[in-house]
Amino acid sequence: MLIAHDLGTTGNKASLHHDDGRLVAAVTVPYPAHFAAGGIAEQEPADWWNAVVAATRDLLARTETAPAAIAGLVVSGQMMGAVLLDADGEPARPAIIWADTRAGAQQRELEAALGAEHAYAILGHRLNPTYSLEKVMWVRDHEPDIWSRVRRVCVAKDFIVLRLTGRLATDRSDASGTNAYDQRTGTWSDEVLQAARLDPALFPEILDSTAIAGGLTDAAAQALGLPAGVPVVMGGGDGPMAAVGSGVVAPEDGAYVCLGTSSWISFAADQPLHDPAMRTFTFDNVVPGSFVPTATMQAGGASVQWIAEALSPDPAHPQTGRLIAEASGDVDTDDLYFLPYLLGERSPLWDPDARGAFVGLARHHQRAHLTRAVLEGTAFNLLTCIQAFRDSGAVIDRIDAVGGGAQSDVYLSVLADVWGVPVRRRTIVEEANSLGAAVTGAVGLGLADFAAARALSEVTAEFTPDAGRHAVYVERHARFAEAYSALAPWFAGRPS
Repeated sequence: MLIAHDLGTTGNKASLHHDDGRLVAAVTVPYPAHFAAGGIAEQEPADWWNAVVAATRDLLARTETAPAAIAGLVVSGQMMGAVLLDADGEPARPAIIWADTRAGAQQRELEAALGAEHAYAILGHRLNPTYSLEKVMWVRDHEPDIWSRVRRVCVAKDFIVLRLTGRLATDRSDASGTNAYDQRTGTWSDEVLQAARLDPALFPEILDSTAIAGGLTDAAAQALGLPAGVPVVMGGGDGPMAAVGSGVVAPEDGAYVCLGTSSWISFAADQPLHDPAMRTFTFDNVVPGSFVPTATMQAGGASVQWIAEALSPDPAHPQTGRLIAEASGDVDTDDLYFLPYLLGERSPLWDPDARGAFVGLARHHQRAHLTRAVLEGTAFNLLTCIQAFRDSGAVIDRIDAVGGGAQSDVYLSVLADVWGVPVRRRTIVEEANSLGAAVTGAVGLGLADFAAARALSEVTAEFTPDAGRHAVYVERHARFAEAYSALAPWFAGRPS
């Protein structure tokens, strides 16, 4: 059997699988994140490790699985963060996670040295403060005492693999999400790191996602309750892992949307897809030699979570399902719009200064209207991403949905009506990332191939767009875009 861990923003989703990838059981161990003014978003790496230990022991206990039955472990994780390690491999400060947007000055420094278009050609990504490289530069520039102790940098999944095996490495999918990786050569970019004024020795070796990073150390084995030496497959970033968990392992498998804290639309491709307007980006896939063009918004599920917390009597126990049910059916927001930029924005705007806003609020609007506007706002933003892919020649005629938000019929109906294409729910939704990790682990251990993923998550429901509602939403999408354009100077502190 295999154990897969997926280090998300709100917790570690761990799952136990047969050696062919079939899901046996899953558990989530939550941990906190610290968000504060000024674009701060941080977590304690120790919380990740403690969650991995707790989830492993919980899975073994609740399924009465013998530790000796575990053939391997594999890890998926949130991407684009920065874990800064001292000489002993311990974190020198809290991890700066993907949602942190403090490093605007560092982005501008890189753009001045490289040029935005040239950097995009190297990286397959825009330069942006949400990426690892800019975060590392920010620590160097603002926390010299801490920086003096930093010897290596990595991302969340790599830190856990280090704790499991004693080996510091990364994979191509996570490397491609750092802003420091030359996607053309598959290596760290000397040109970009020189512009960043960073030593390449800070960055770990790069392995395939299917490579065995090592075996469990004695200390890790004792903590997890497993035998020492159990193989640990390198794993990869949660975006590409979600693709595999959605059954998307080749171009013919179509597109999928992950409706998690952040939300993204992606598909598999044989080559990176470069958008002339640089609205989208491309990760290396966990499938060797493959790529996943992606468009990620910062606060997809986070916007839904926020409105549920804001409108519930007890924010610690938000009435998300009830609120979404109230916003179902023919609820008409009557020209009320929500800009879902609570954490700034990546695709399609690439504007860390953007903020959330209700536009068109009137006296008669109640909580059902507010909730519906949030659902529509995230759908509108993702529609702009779909249009960007189509502008670059991609064919998107259906979209499969995974992630926590995919459990809602109301939400998937809204998405289908806004996008004008069928949206399908998969069997595995919340565990899609860890399912992708399990398949990757099985491939790394020689037990399966990636094609097996197609049979492990089946379509269980399809939501077809209503032609009349879609026609209205096309017009409203244009108004949504106009609202952001009108407010963008104000967000940036430059009122027009």
